[in-house]
Amino acid sequence: MIDYSTEDETIRVLRAHAENAEQNDRPAAESLEALRKDGVFALRTPREYGGAWAGAEAVARRLTGLGRACPSTAWIAGTCVTAKNITAKCFPDELVSEVFADPDALFCGTGVPAGQGERVPGGVRVSGRWPYVSGCEDAAWAGFGLLIDGEFSFALVPTADLAIERTWHMAGMRGTGSHTLVAEDILVSAERVASAERIEAANPFSFGDRLLYAMTVLGPVLGAARGALDAINAMFASDRKPFMTAYSRMGDSPGARHWLAEATHLVNRAENTMLAVARAADTAELSEADDARLHMDLADAGRDCRAAVERMLDLHGASGFNNANVLQRYWRDIAVGSRHPHLNPYLAAETFGTGLAAVS
Repeated sequence: MIDYSTEDETIRVLRAHAENAEQNDRPAAESLEALRKDGVFALRTPREYGGAWAGAEAVARRLTGLGRACPSTAWIAGTCVTAKNITAKCFPDELVSEVFADPDALFCGTGVPAGQGERVPGGVRVSGRWPYVSGCEDAAWAGFGLLIDGEFSFALVPTADLAIERTWHMAGMRGTGSHTLVAEDILVSAERVASAERIEAANPFSFGDRLLYAMTVLGPVLGAARGALDAINAMFASDRKPFMTAYSRMGDSPGARHWLAEATHLVNRAENTMLAVARAADTAELSEADDARLHMDLADAGRDCRAAVERMLDLHGASGFNNANVLQRYWRDIAVGSRHPHLNPYLAAETFGTGLAAVS
């Protein structure tokens, strides 16, 4: 048995409803309410509106803790961080004060310009389909990219004005409910559409911002790796033994101890990498070369999480893939979450290598 007795109430609620979130392809209402009460949705709400405006390190630590219980729900909290950061930077004060009137409101969004806008009297007519929008069924506000006269813009719309197609049917991170938002010729008032010029001036995609957004992806993935390690440590503390051996317990096997050490080391290394990058995002003046190097580090951290859970499953054996075993859910969540573009290893290597070749 895994000892969860020291966990706080929010974590206990997320853990209790993690399986329900997966089965429904949507976060559990109880988990969302627990996050709201605990101020998680206010992590990146500006302080003047009652939020924490937390930095990258604080966000990374919090999402890792949540992901240890339910990676999918932690992911939704991370999406809210990103959406609120863009909102706070790109829109006028009057609109910002309106949408942050409830500092704990859940936001969702995507930067993909999958819609088209046409300027008309009274605002912008918008149509489009935005896939992979985590938490969209439960969010109050949705931010999304679109093209107006061929230029990138960003709109902020109440989710009640949009339709949702339930298209998220995945092997992992199922509880994120990353379905498709649909706008069919809706009128969005002009102040709720940030122009290309305003976005360029606000710069919500600076090197530091992009690293913050990466924390919202890596934190839940690392949390899943920690959760999987909890399960393996509990197995070592039990009377389970390696099958088809003379050992009486897992810890009697030097090979098993070696694999446990490797898995633990990989998870620890991923966490150390994540926190080092987060501190750089919070405190450093970053150059393009720094950005490439740090994204390479983050991609490696994602791969470390994948490698760690593979060793854990080696230790557990085929029973680790039983649908009732939490280990296989963490494995699937890590496999899917670590493939997010923020953690893409071959593109990170490509960008880093291009910069190195240019310098040399």
